[in-house]
Amino acid sequence: MGQNLAAGIGFRPLQAGTQPAYATPTYRSTALRAPFSAPISFPGSLTETTGPRFTPERFPPLTDLSRVEGHDAQGQRIIVAGTVTDEDGKPVPHTMIELWQANAAGRYRHPVDRHDAPLDPWFHGAGRVFTDAGGRYRFVSVRPGSYPWRNHKNAWRPSHIHFSLFGPGFAQRLITQMYFEGDPLLALDPIFHSVPDAQARERLVARLAIDLTEPEWALGYRFDIVLRGRGATPMEA
Repeated sequence: MGQNLAAGIGFRPLQAGTQPAYATPTYRSTALRAPFSAPISFPGSLTETTGPRFTPERFPPLTDLSRVEGHDAQGQRIIVAGTVTDEDGKPVPHTMIELWQANAAGRYRHPVDRHDAPLDPWFHGAGRVFTDAGGRYRFVSVRPGSYPWRNHKNAWRPSHIHFSLFGPGFAQRLITQMYFEGDPLLALDPIFHSVPDAQARERLVARLAIDLTEPEWALGYRFDIVLRGRGATPMEA
């Protein structure tokens, strides 16, 4: 961003259609929570913009979701890695990323999940990683299963992992979802298609990466995240 500011340009604005709308008719629950009026911008306080400090010392990383107390979770083990950058490709270092997902059978370890798929005692479904000085992150998990949801008749969600990225303060948090290439349910998913632009939707899809794959142990997937600009990764409104 520094080069753009020096040129008097500032950061590049988002392009229309590259982010999900507040209200998407086919994604039924947005009708209940979408605002009826335009958002109002107001300045943040010093506390909101500068704290707390999200550091590994205060928020210990959990980079291997595939094991609990020395026991392996059920399902296909995966490695997910990528970079977090700005619109110019500049790394965003030391950023905390929280993760949550369903288990291999498509069930979350959460009281409100009543799906009759089995729980896995050795999979809790939540983790936390930090980007390094080069904006890189990596974690191990299992591929989440698809699960039914009551958005419409015979609705099933594609396999996905939730990402929550934190800036230096409470008011700086972005949330997105990572999908897997080749999943046939992507063509039917209203949440995925709440991003109108097809090229922008593809930024939510992780690609199989043989260079990240470890022989006889885990498949690797690459998922790079861009936080702003015309090539920004879609984030949940």
